[in-house]
Amino acid sequence: MTLNTPRSRRPTIYDVAKSAGVSPSLVSLVLQNPSRVSDKRREAVLAAISQLGYRPSRAATALASSQTKSIGLVIDDFRNPWFVDLLRGMESALEVHGYQVTVADSRPGQNRIKEATDGLLAMHVAGLVIAAEPSEPMLAGTWVPTVVAGWRNGVPAGADLITNDDDGGGRLAAGHLLELGHTRIGHLSGSDGAAAHRREGFRGRMAAAGLEARIAGESGGTSEEDGYASACWLLDRYSDTTAIFAANDTMAVGAFAAAKARGRSVPDDLSVIGYDNSPLAKSRYLDITTVDNRSDVVGADSAQTLLARIQDPGQAPGRKLIEPTLVVRGTTSRITG
Repeated sequence: MTLNTPRSRRPTIYDVAKSAGVSPSLVSLVLQNPSRVSDKRREAVLAAISQLGYRPSRAATALASSQTKSIGLVIDDFRNPWFVDLLRGMESALEVHGYQVTVADSRPGQNRIKEATDGLLAMHVAGLVIAAEPSEPMLAGTWVPTVVAGWRNGVPAGADLITNDDDGGGRLAAGHLLELGHTRIGHLSGSDGAAAHRREGFRGRMAAAGLEARIAGESGGTSEEDGYASACWLLDRYSDTTAIFAANDTMAVGAFAAAKARGRSVPDDLSVIGYDNSPLAKSRYLDITTVDNRSDVVGADSAQTLLARIQDPGQAPGRKLIEPTLVVRGTTSRITG
């Protein structure tokens, strides 16, 4: 082997390949999975690495092998705190295998989710976790192993689905308010898949109790502003409402503002329960009663499922539901009147 690398330049994977007399892809294989390379070639590559003082570059290795140790995560709104725990769960499962997460936000715009996905695919990510509403062009163009996190209105063919049992969570929220004596309960909903399942769970539990399900915002968004607008409409239309179940913690914060604007206090005049057990709900100041969708577990299971699909792309797609739990804090109370 000869050393032709100038000292003024950092040695590359291509320098190692030339020195060892092998291809750059084989050098990449030695760096990622040395057991798959013959002893003779592996020793030649390792000797070249040692003599050249080469330090592996993740980007160069990816270009040489057309693979990366990166997982793409597509989200639809970085303002939604649900993604904090989802990402934390994903990273906890991926880091032990040497993978990193690259996040792409698809908000706003109809075509942004396809653009975000295309951008990740152009980076040669090893797989995708979709935590956003997939569009038809995106469903047709996704060719890497894919897992959908959370209920969505569409799931790519061949993708796994890992989600909270949102129907059960909706029933859990309604049941908590019913146990506190509330019968005039409103629900702030939205148009996405998770909101639809939470709404149906709430509606079913209310029907089982023989009560009206007062629902607002089911064709809209789930931001704080959406929560405020829907709560204002609900409280104006049904002034006798004593409790509100919001489709997420962010909407619950909007409901607090709507209650204050109408001279009602939480929880004395109006009980409010959110969903997600996000950092907002855990805030000592807000102290929101909520349904914990265990998004960190959804994230970890999504990552583990994706790693399994990367190893065996031909396996049949599956669906896994994570059971939610109720977290009682300071925004719900027993009805007194």
